[in-house]
Amino acid sequence: MDFIPVNETVKTPAERFTGDVYLTMIKTPEPPSRLVASLVRFTPGARTNWHSHAVGQTLHVTEGAGLVVNRDGQVIRMRAGDTVWTPPGEEHWHGGTNTNCMSHLAMLEGPEEGGDGTTWLEPVTDDQYRTAHDA
Repeated sequence: MDFIPVNETVKTPAERFTGDVYLTMIKTPEPPSRLVASLVRFTPGARTNWHSHAVGQTLHVTEGAGLVVNRDGQVIRMRAGDTVWTPPGEEHWHGGTNTNCMSHLAMLEGPEEGGDGTTWLEPVTDDQYRTAHDA
């Protein structure tokens, strides 16, 4: 067994996130494991860009309230204790509501060929965010 000390919390890059989002890595893939896990904290109105995961992603909300939205327009409102699964290849985004912070554990498996299998796409527009928030 290994003890893994807490990693530094970093501000996420503006080319993948809108607003103030902070990430603390928990686990990076080390063969034979392909698990990637992080704690992600969103301020009100903050969100990811559109993106997808090669092997899917599990989000477990630890605090606050937030949204997960897919390209089909499905909106899931998440609260502390809720878990959402996005299947492989499903384009989606997630973030805080316009009045609440939201923290979640983001867990995924990287593909067999390595990396985390995330495909980052364009930012979520303010109109897309408002539409999802009002749904």
